[in-house]
Amino acid sequence: MKDAAPQTVHLSDYAPPAFLVEEVHLTFRLAPRATRVLSRICFRPNPDAAGGAFFLHGEELTLIRAAIDGAEVTPELTAAGLTCTVPDGPFTWEAEVEIAPEANTALEGLYMSRGMYCTQCEAEGFRKITYYPDRPDVMAPFTVRIEGEAPVMLSNGNPVGVGEGWAEWHDPWPKPAYLFALVAGDLVAERGSFVTRSGRTVDLAVWVRPGDEGKCAWAMEALGTSMRWDEERYGREYDLDVFNIVAVDDFNMGAMENKGLNIFNSAAVLASPETATDANFERIESIIAHEYFHNWTGNRITCRDWFQLCLKEGLTVFRDQEFTADLRSAAVKRIEDVRMLRARQFPEDQGPLAHPVRPESYQEINNFYTATVYEKGAEVIGMLKRLVGDDGYAKALDLYFDRHDGQACTIEDWLKVFEDATGRDLSQFKLWYEQAGTPRLSVEESFEGGTYTLTFTQHTPPTPGQEEKKPLVLPIALGLLSPNGDEVVPTRVLEMTEARQSFTFEGLASKPVPSILRGFSAPVVLERAADRDERAFLMAHDTDPFNKWEAGRALARESLIATVRTGAAPDAAWLEGVAAILRDESFEPAFRAQMLALPTQSELAQSLADRGETPDPDAIWGAVEGLKEALALHLADLAPALYDAMRVTGPYIPDAEQSGKRTLANAMLGLITRRDGGERAARQYAEADNMTLTLAALACLLRAGKGSPELAAFHERWQDDRLVMDKWFGLQIMEATPEAAVETARRLTGHPAFDMKNPNRFRAVLGALAGHHAGFHRADGAGYALLADWLIRLDPVNPQTAARMMTAFQTWRRYDAGRQAHARAALERIAATPGLSRDGAEMVGRMLA
Repeated sequence: MKDAAPQTVHLSDYAPPAFLVEEVHLTFRLAPRATRVLSRICFRPNPDAAGGAFFLHGEELTLIRAAIDGAEVTPELTAAGLTCTVPDGPFTWEAEVEIAPEANTALEGLYMSRGMYCTQCEAEGFRKITYYPDRPDVMAPFTVRIEGEAPVMLSNGNPVGVGEGWAEWHDPWPKPAYLFALVAGDLVAERGSFVTRSGRTVDLAVWVRPGDEGKCAWAMEALGTSMRWDEERYGREYDLDVFNIVAVDDFNMGAMENKGLNIFNSAAVLASPETATDANFERIESIIAHEYFHNWTGNRITCRDWFQLCLKEGLTVFRDQEFTADLRSAAVKRIEDVRMLRARQFPEDQGPLAHPVRPESYQEINNFYTATVYEKGAEVIGMLKRLVGDDGYAKALDLYFDRHDGQACTIEDWLKVFEDATGRDLSQFKLWYEQAGTPRLSVEESFEGGTYTLTFTQHTPPTPGQEEKKPLVLPIALGLLSPNGDEVVPTRVLEMTEARQSFTFEGLASKPVPSILRGFSAPVVLERAADRDERAFLMAHDTDPFNKWEAGRALARESLIATVRTGAAPDAAWLEGVAAILRDESFEPAFRAQMLALPTQSELAQSLADRGETPDPDAIWGAVEGLKEALALHLADLAPALYDAMRVTGPYIPDAEQSGKRTLANAMLGLITRRDGGERAARQYAEADNMTLTLAALACLLRAGKGSPELAAFHERWQDDRLVMDKWFGLQIMEATPEAAVETARRLTGHPAFDMKNPNRFRAVLGALAGHHAGFHRADGAGYALLADWLIRLDPVNPQTAARMMTAFQTWRRYDAGRQAHARAALERIAATPGLSRDGAEMVGRMLA
């Protein structure tokens, strides 16, 4: 485990590496308890550095021998690495170390997953493999020899030799150590090929355990689609002879973009109609694309240091969002992305874990793989594209690839190519990378003599370590509608640069209705006192699909808040607005399904907190249930007809058309179940030929207080499939009542198949509890206590996963005094745990500060 003593790293302290690496040769002699790693590394002093000692990172390594230019040396060892006296000029370092992959439960470095050797080196896992300058600005080509009994042995780059008990790989492209990868085990491959636009044939393979061969076809199809899209949209061609993907059961992340050898959580690769839902298929497609796109935005051009993490992640998330929007529905994708941003990133921005898109300091870099870096980072890229336009963006990206290929770069490098390509001054825009927090945008309006004026005021609340905020550049996409619903001013982007700024529109016959922040053009909270009639009008007439959805969501939110406050009946305008859109066949099914999605209970809690009120999770849960019941009654005639109309016949295809129909049909099934007690859901479960229909039917039955026979049958059929069983575990908690959620989670942690060492299974149970708003925030603190119990157990085993799960507590201060006391007690109990990891100590410390 890493030393728990906090040591803060600051962006301002960056210094170039004292030594650079010319080439790396590694030999692995694999053994579960005693793997030997032999390294031969060619170093040279860095002419751009101001000197410095020769230091190599290394953790949990047993050094067997070390030599410089063939002469044995005795380095000075510490828990963090080694130092040694070295020549003034170039030299060759050699070392032999021993590590124990089987004992590595943290899943960083070289470890074993059910008998398979695999690696995870981002961010700082390579230092658990051998001594090396483990920082992203040290890049070199790698040659790797693997020796062992495994039938399949893979590493980065191209294969250069294979024989009985050995294999050699060479990656000609310089890369930092965090992109190193190795996999060895009993594997079989789904093979394919791809012909690049220049005519080269690339061999593709998706490697899985025997028995999973039938679940790889979608991943292979998604890979080919991603490669073609990146050529057509960004002009990026793949640069090796092979591209390998490996599915690993025990993995902390979703996937990893190691050069030429992408290692994936098996949940992000394996899919068949019987075992995976439509959402699983779309997620796999997106993650395959994301990791492939990293080949250029992350690998060929990487980060100078970990403070620049958003340089690769924000950009690549934006690229995979574009990819999904092109393949499926741009409108639905935008809505889904904003829903995720508000559910995950906005609470982060508004709480003790707030940090800029480019942080200024950290104690444990693993704790900064956050929604702010990824999702808000992508929003910043989207704003930049809006400001410079499609042509300017394309020109800047071409310059970026040409200028910085093979380099480790910074946000300054990134913004400079936009300035050079478009002539814009982006010094103020850079504040998006430097300031934490979600800006608040308020609006005033006036109309006189045919001139309509909108005055915007922006304000970003204080965040930890940043009390004062400067005005940001805000691209505000706006359209104006006439009172009869015609669009009198089509979408235009207003560029706000001041704390308060006005924009005028002349020659209007009547006061218009504004449609503000179309497409959610900036990640802000819009504070505007729009009345119920205006929201209903925009829900019915807005030509921007996002703002049509947004208007409906605002109506639903205000209706729910009124119910929480006074017990008010559900808003009839929202109910009828939803019904009208459901009846309108000009809208795609997936969009119509989105109109039914209510604000999350956590979002409602934050809305109440923003208004100075203390949210009551039980009252929120009751209000949401009441609105769903009212919707089921209001659509009592339409829901069954629409359910029948959306039923898909023919072979299962996880494309946008079929998926959209199943999504809408299952939404209707949820409403029908509230009226028929589960009769139709039971029939769907019995007749279903794919997991999308099966799981939706089972969820409806559980929600109705039924489904025990189906739940048992599901377990009997799928008990040997780990990914499907994750669904079985999670669904029971997600569909439990607030009173039963904690007990259900506690019971499932006692199930023989619960394994806290497997991140997917831990998240399926404890993550589901954390996501059950009223259940986790139970007034007696039982939810907090149970999660704390398991985080304390997990921390010494897998500190990275434990620390990420601790974010469930980040909103604890917005609730009542009793809940706050229980949450604080849970956090303090975690903080007081002897030997708490550095990962966990930083997270808890920030939340208790």
